[in-house]
Amino acid sequence: MRITTSRKEITDITKAWLAITIAFAIVLSKSELNFIQSVLVSAIAVGLGFLLHELGHKVVAQYYRCFAEFRSFDSMLLLAIAMSFLGFVFAAPGAVMISGYVNKERNGKISIAGPAINIALALIFILLNFIFGSNIIFLYGFRINVWLALFNMIPLGNFDGSKIFRWNKKLYFGFVAIALGLFFI
Repeated sequence: MRITTSRKEITDITKAWLAITIAFAIVLSKSELNFIQSVLVSAIAVGLGFLLHELGHKVVAQYYRCFAEFRSFDSMLLLAIAMSFLGFVFAAPGAVMISGYVNKERNGKISIAGPAINIALALIFILLNFIFGSNIIFLYGFRINVWLALFNMIPLGNFDGSKIFRWNKKLYFGFVAIALGLFFI
């Protein structure tokens, strides 16, 4: 299987990564970190979670021989940055646009790839925290990736959770239980 991309997709994903890095850095810099430290933590912990989440959708969709490319939602990127000055971030940076044969099962599998990657990243970050000692990048990476997985599991609208719920309710509830368990650690 060959993963394809375009200049437009690379531009859009870079733009989205930068915008959410800045938005989360603004919020983080109001705590114990300065802005430069906040940018670094946000780029790694949040940016990596966002990027790999979207790439998870793309890889599974392209496995099914669908066209799949990320497109940024520029107005939502600006809104995320603006809201960060109020102390919180609501980020809907964009989505992987998919066309081709996608039935309920394929759509569920494509959809769970993103949150599953966030849970895997959360586990990697917490493992790194145990191995190398407490570190804000590891702790924030753990928390934000669990939160990203849970947020995307909302079973409404165009969220990943609604597609997974329609495909396999047992898997949906099992996944949410695991994510909630990690959330309350």
